[in-house]
Amino acid sequence: MTMRRVLLRLLNAITLFALLLFLWQCIIWVFHLAPYVLPTPWAIARVVVQRFPALWSSLLTSAIAAGGGLLASIVVGVAIAMLFAQSRWLREMLLPYTILLQTVPIVAIAPLLLMWIGPGLFAVTLVAFIICLAPIIANTTQGLIGVDRNMVDLFTMHNATRAQILWKLRLPHALPALFTGIRIASGISVIGAITGDLFAGSATVGQGGLGYSITYALAQVQTDYLFALVFAATMLGFFFFFAVVFLEWCFLHHWHESVQTGDR
Repeated sequence: MTMRRVLLRLLNAITLFALLLFLWQCIIWVFHLAPYVLPTPWAIARVVVQRFPALWSSLLTSAIAAGGGLLASIVVGVAIAMLFAQSRWLREMLLPYTILLQTVPIVAIAPLLLMWIGPGLFAVTLVAFIICLAPIIANTTQGLIGVDRNMVDLFTMHNATRAQILWKLRLPHALPALFTGIRIASGISVIGAITGDLFAGSATVGQGGLGYSITYALAQVQTDYLFALVFAATMLGFFFFFAVVFLEWCFLHHWHESVQTGDR
């Protein structure tokens, strides 16, 4: 991708963002909305500047919880997927239960964790880990077992062991699927961290992540600060997602066609 195309995409994104802000302001003017119902973009920008230290502290806490949960889910999820790839019996018995994690409401798990291990950063990280684990396991397992049978037979003909087939054939083949799972998990890790923060985010009054601050702003009817917190959570999700996309490009652009041809 040339620098001109990059600058053109950036200009289009900035233009669209400016139009959305203008539309936002027009809605306030036309319907005469009160600031506590829908604050102006300028009011939100002003509160970001005024309360930046508190906003940054909340953002950093949620980033640590979401990032920690995401990294832990990658390590554990890949390890479980490798076990599933090595044992069909184990995969058929346990894989449905890992997928079941996606159907369990995270708002039902968070209060239980609060009761079992108490409030704090560890509990929030654990919620993010639980919500991220299923897509990592499902996508990585599919990538590991989806290797062309002819390639497996070729490795077997050259006396490759099961471990060599796993590390030198299955795992490289599964990297695109793994990164697909990580991209999915990168977004929902922020959701998990904020949800966990709503229930178990802080053991000390006044200290917590974005979810804790959102609860406080809502109780105080500080709508402008509430929008600022939502915007910060969105930016955190974008940061995680594009960080994963960059890592995917670093790992795959030399050999995988989906990255080489710019399909994403």
